[in-house]
Amino acid sequence: MIVEHALLPVRPELAGAFEAAFAEARPLIAGMPGFRSLSLSRCVESPGVYLLLVEWEQLSDHVDGFRRSPEYQRWKALLHHFYEPFPVVEHFEPVLTDPDSPASPAVTAGVPNSQ
Repeated sequence: MIVEHALLPVRPELAGAFEAAFAEARPLIAGMPGFRSLSLSRCVESPGVYLLLVEWEQLSDHVDGFRRSPEYQRWKALLHHFYEPFPVVEHFEPVLTDPDSPASPAVTAGVPNSQ
């Protein structure tokens, strides 16, 4: 599993329009091969900053699949004009997860899962 991470800087006065556009864009990404889940959160201290986390089966599902698809072109049209500056998107592999989580790897913090 890969976690895509992006801090999305949105002008606070556009927050409502951004959230509405994101709700419209969400099905575009959710229907892509390799998509697992998505969460969008707004920062309490900086209301113009959103945290986007997307789980993918593998990196290529995002980079080669979604970003090269017609759906991504629609995603861009709906969302990219809200960002200033444009966000940095990074990808992460799990190292330590909750052992009770269904997505938990067999080894947590170097200790085999005893379940």
